[in-house]
Amino acid sequence: MIEIPATVKLRLDGDALVSNWQTLDRMSGSASAGAAIKANAYGLGSIEVLQRLQAAGCRDFYVANWQEARELEGQLEGDSCISVLNGVRADDMPFAIVSAAKPVLNSMEQVHRWKNTSLPCDVMINSGMNRLGINRGDIEQYDWNGLDIDIAMSHLASADEDVPQNASQLQEFIDVLEYTPGKRRSLSNSAGIALGSSYHFDCTRPGLSLYGGKQRTELEKIIQQVVFPETQILQVRDLSIGDKLGYNAKYTAKRAHPIAILAMGYADGYLRGFSNEGVFLSGNTKLPVLGRVSMDLIAIDISDASHLEESDWVTAEYDLPIASDQSGLSQYELITGLGQRYDRYWV
Repeated sequence: MIEIPATVKLRLDGDALVSNWQTLDRMSGSASAGAAIKANAYGLGSIEVLQRLQAAGCRDFYVANWQEARELEGQLEGDSCISVLNGVRADDMPFAIVSAAKPVLNSMEQVHRWKNTSLPCDVMINSGMNRLGINRGDIEQYDWNGLDIDIAMSHLASADEDVPQNASQLQEFIDVLEYTPGKRRSLSNSAGIALGSSYHFDCTRPGLSLYGGKQRTELEKIIQQVVFPETQILQVRDLSIGDKLGYNAKYTAKRAHPIAILAMGYADGYLRGFSNEGVFLSGNTKLPVLGRVSMDLIAIDISDASHLEESDWVTAEYDLPIASDQSGLSQYELITGLGQRYDRYWV
């Protein structure tokens, strides 16, 4: 079969990924940092991320569902383990009871479903987010001695903000732990780690910051960018004064200048929020996005890089906080929404 080279690539920095995990592990103090690798490791490639972080010393991995667990459990070494955050449905049971992964039990229905297996599990406590998790009253009334609970956990709703809810959830979690006999305890996501040692307990569960996310100022100078979208130039053309560009003519040239048309668009996860706001890079030269981002095409101003021509490559400015400011999208959406047309490669 004849190979067709990709026109969009994701350059993934393996050293930055490992460095970010090591930084978050150090910040966790006496607690050990795991890794949320759900949603294909936030779009980077879950197998590759697990392998790199496991080699660096990470032992606890978190996925959303049993399909993700099945893809990864053959990669586990030694005492590494996978927790399935969405718990265990009745339909999951035939696979779950033979899997190396363990469910995070989120409801009393899931508890009753799992209690006769004698297999390890985790338990999610609802400390105030009111998403998945077992309420305090149910936890206090239940006899947990028949379950092999590894991690008793909860999830912070607003750790990226300095709000009273953080302390409220912390205290609720501490209070409920008295009734939940887990071997280990876990509360903090990436932002929660930055809240301080009282939030760390035995293990932390960083996600976004592994991949370059910086949800709090404490993380800004120590978390490295991991993901670098790259795309090829399809055409170079010149605009004259008054020329209109792209759908709905959202850009009109006020001067004559060259532009490049890129083989990337919102189908690749570079969404319309970047219209007239995004930036691409050629080396250190910034090349602004002009007009509306299309499904498969983007126009950029190459006035400051007039040497660029068809088939050259440019890189999206995709430091997550910067790209979030440009597009109005959350850092989570920016990284998990990167599409399947990219040729992902690690350096």
